[in-house]
Amino acid sequence: MPEENLTSLTGEKNGDTVNIDDVDRLIVVGAGTMGRGIAIASARRGIEVLLIEANENALTRSLEKVSGSLDQEITRWAMTESEKKAIISRIKGVVDFSEISDQLYVIEALPENLTLKMEIFRELDKYCVPEAILITNTSTLSITELASATERADRVIGMHFLNPVPKVRLIEIVRGLNTSVKTFHMAMVLAEKLERTAIEVFESPGYVTTRVMLPLINEAIEVLMEGVATAEDIDTAMQVGFDLARGPLTMADSIGLDHILSWMETLFHNLGAQKYRPCPLLRMLVRAGHLGVKTGQGFFRYDEEGNMISGSGQTSAAYERYRK
Repeated sequence: MPEENLTSLTGEKNGDTVNIDDVDRLIVVGAGTMGRGIAIASARRGIEVLLIEANENALTRSLEKVSGSLDQEITRWAMTESEKKAIISRIKGVVDFSEISDQLYVIEALPENLTLKMEIFRELDKYCVPEAILITNTSTLSITELASATERADRVIGMHFLNPVPKVRLIEIVRGLNTSVKTFHMAMVLAEKLERTAIEVFESPGYVTTRVMLPLINEAIEVLMEGVATAEDIDTAMQVGFDLARGPLTMADSIGLDHILSWMETLFHNLGAQKYRPCPLLRMLVRAGHLGVKTGQGFFRYDEEGNMISGSGQTSAAYERYRK
């Protein structure tokens, strides 16, 4: 980071920087998988979270899923009942923007749809106080383009959380063309409050993690499609051979094959490199509705709790079946 920026982060030039103790409340717009994960991770650190959904039914389902995911942690002895109650008490849900006017941190966690996100940013720009920063949790979209939907382009920034949010301790903090140093500082303080490792990223399609990860996953799918090895053996080779926590196909199932396909199409469109051209087998699995853990089947099969069923890997025969 340039020396000028380092000086600004200490507050010696701004004089009004936010400290970690000031981060006690935030907004999360969108209570899907990522939004719920961000809410849980924040509430665990003592932050009061206002979770905003589109309607009452969606909000009710989302809050039930928050409770259910915490119950799974209790089952694994990773959390106590009292800890769950404390987390739940800090998460409140609403279906409009009426309560966000005085909050400094607003995180948008909607699906990777540029039009939808820009519509929400226009609304947030109207309701939020001028001092608030608008944060998008996007994997591939342009921070600068999203910021253009607001009158505060200097206060728009990306914070790319990785799934599952409560467990993955990395955040990519992505600066758009007009993102100010103060906004970057505020995002860094939030990451520190959440006890995450933050890296600074300057806007580029896919940033760091998505851009590096996708060719690995896509090539693993190509190897599977060609019948070189089974899904289990491909993942074993990458896990044991390169000391990865999960193999690329298991990782893809966890993320969602529909998300993988969408991200690859975005990077292929923006960068034009053949390494981002989605493998035909990936497209066919998505068309078949085999999206990974969330549908119970992807490259592997899963039970209702998302646990992999042993010996469930697909082979290149899956490609032949869907090609017909």
